[in-house]
Amino acid sequence: MSENITTTTGAPVTWFEIGTDDPAGARTFYGTLFGWSFAVEGPYSVITTGEGHTLQGGVQDTSAPLPEGQPQAYAVPCVQVESVAAACARTEELGGKVLVRATTTPMGLTYGMITDPAGNRIGVWTPAAG
Repeated sequence: MSENITTTTGAPVTWFEIGTDDPAGARTFYGTLFGWSFAVEGPYSVITTGEGHTLQGGVQDTSAPLPEGQPQAYAVPCVQVESVAAACARTEELGGKVLVRATTTPMGLTYGMITDPAGNRIGVWTPAAG
């Protein structure tokens, strides 16, 4: 049975936040890895991921077999990248860790899970080809 949940106003994801005790390091890590830019406003940095970018998300059934390192419960932002394998390699070069290496689903989508140097989890993904 399929269940659709809707609201009268919609409830799009329009913001994500990364907590760290090393904001300068986080800006360097994410700026270098993803090309993001930052406007520092006191203790807060506003992230710009690119002009015209929109956020999307999904629900992963973690009762199914999962790759080693994938948590059973989580909520993380997921960043679309050109190559998940390359993003994972660059993550390690920048002092982060790879929790789930590039994994391709039966539908052709490729994803991985990384942490920044502070331990914050971030998903990286590439849509299925054409």
